[in-house]
Amino acid sequence: MITRFALFQGRIRDGQDAAFREAILTEVLPEWQAFPGALSVRVNFAEFRDDGAPSIPMILAISYPDLDTVHAALASPARSRAKAATEAVLARFFDGHIHHHVTTAHDHDLTPA
Repeated sequence: MITRFALFQGRIRDGQDAAFREAILTEVLPEWQAFPGALSVRVNFAEFRDDGAPSIPMILAISYPDLDTVHAALASPARSRAKAATEAVLARFFDGHIHHHVTTAHDHDLTPA
């Protein structure tokens, strides 16, 4: 499985955490869920971090079966819609930048059988 992470490095404007989270979940998440071939979408909001760690208030993880599917999703109209929705929310609440990392995932389920 391939997972593409988007790390939102920066800060949410003062007093806007709850509004930011709500806007992401209602305005942007549906656009991310529309990416063709996506197996899962995980939105992670930061609760705390180690002393000295960079501020990353949100990490998005979208998983795909393979790299070809990632490339097709990134070339799709869904990506353009998702990018526009993301930028609209970020303009209201976020100061920083986003960087992406594509990884090969090796999941190990620890749930008792």
